[in-house]
Amino acid sequence: MENQHIIVRVATPDDIHYSNIITDEMEASAKARGTGIAKRSPEYVELKMREGKAVIAVTETGDWVGFCYIEAWGHEKFVANSGLIVNPAFRGHGVAKSIKKKIFELSRQKYPESKIFGLTTGLAVMKINSELGYEPVTYSELTDDEEFWKGCRSCVNFDILTSKNRKNCLCTAMLYDPTEKLKEAEERAMADKAAEEEKKQNQLSVSAEGQIQQDRRLRGFKGNIKLYERWLRFKRYVLLKSKKEGGATGSKKKFFLF
Repeated sequence: MENQHIIVRVATPDDIHYSNIITDEMEASAKARGTGIAKRSPEYVELKMREGKAVIAVTETGDWVGFCYIEAWGHEKFVANSGLIVNPAFRGHGVAKSIKKKIFELSRQKYPESKIFGLTTGLAVMKINSELGYEPVTYSELTDDEEFWKGCRSCVNFDILTSKNRKNCLCTAMLYDPTEKLKEAEERAMADKAAEEEKKQNQLSVSAEGQIQQDRRLRGFKGNIKLYERWLRFKRYVLLKSKKEGGATGSKKKFFLF
């Protein structure tokens, strides 16, 4: 892939000719990993492209690089970014991360109030999800839409899922809850505001204390001035008296004041 510029964008009906290669790679990748993503037909992938609910990555010369699509469940209360796949020839170059970010943005745009979730066994995908704001959750926090769970039937681990009463499996469940994120953002904003107010109060306190110390120094200096003035007056008195006495007696004695 040297010197090839990769374009990550929302898929359109003009991309339906990639559908077969995409679904073939999905199936091959699932078999290679020993785990499965829900098997999808080329027609289903094409539908997502027509609906504007998919992201595709291609080179400038038209080579297919990667793909991912959006599915809504439970009356659009939940949204899943499904079927992430990258052409083996382009793996290890950050393509998956770019696709995940783009499909996440598209999901937020189309379903701003929906919870976005995903099931994965891939550590790389978990890391990407975490960077996007997803958090690990139990299966009970995911959609209860039966149609979603039917999609797991094509996975080699489906028996494990059913034996656990759909409470657990080899996949890790991750969820992005926009309501919780908004609440967290508001709490952070309030905490930041409180910290800023406390900082201002501390600055005012320091300023006031500094002013008090300065006032004390000024008062102290003024007191010292008065003492110094008294000393000067006494010194002047002694000198003048000595001068008068010396002048009156004609004494040649000299007085030295140390």
